[in-house]
Amino acid sequence: MTTGEITGIEALLRWRHPELGIVSPADFIPLAEENGMIIPIGEWVLRRACTQNKAWLDAGLSPMRIAVNLSARQFQQSNLVDVIQQVLLDTGLPPYYLDLEITESVAMFNESYVIAKLQDLKNLGIKISIDDFGTGYSSLSYLKKFPIDALKIDKSFVSEVMNDKDDAEIIATIISMARNLKVAVIAEGVENEEQLQFLRSQKCTEAQGYLFSKPLDALELAPLLVRA
Repeated sequence: MTTGEITGIEALLRWRHPELGIVSPADFIPLAEENGMIIPIGEWVLRRACTQNKAWLDAGLSPMRIAVNLSARQFQQSNLVDVIQQVLLDTGLPPYYLDLEITESVAMFNESYVIAKLQDLKNLGIKISIDDFGTGYSSLSYLKKFPIDALKIDKSFVSEVMNDKDDAEIIATIISMARNLKVAVIAEGVENEEQLQFLRSQKCTEAQGYLFSKPLDALELAPLLVRA
């Protein structure tokens, strides 16, 4: 938010269906969660994201984190840490260039289990973020206990920040709380300069959204990552 540089990328999943065209994850992820297909899909996404980021690094582009979402079903895998470690070994991506995002609902699954698994992931050198913060089971107690690096403010708060005083207060409170806990804050869904200026005034750490870039494929994105 202070330098204007690109510091990270989030992997977004789309289904290119031969008859339906581009299918939104909102339409197929719930079904994949229900029937268990989210496990192989999630591992495929993780491997593709790590492979691509390593390719960008090898090409001399600006090094940065790539964020990958973990579903509740994935997080409950007993071998999740081993799977992620193997993907990193296979792709050669340094762990600190991978950022795993979990939702608050995942965080509240089983406190002792979640803490242990997050710590195992942190021990690999991976970054951990809480996605869509403020929309689930927000709890100061788990924020204090969990080894996380960042909170991502849900876009529903950002979208109305200039029209809704309550949303503005919520964002200000989250940023202040995160600063006291010494974790970064990433605002999601930033679409205009007014939202950006408000977030800057609150000393938000990072932001993402259509104001900076629409979703792009790897070929379209590469030119943005060329070193200055």
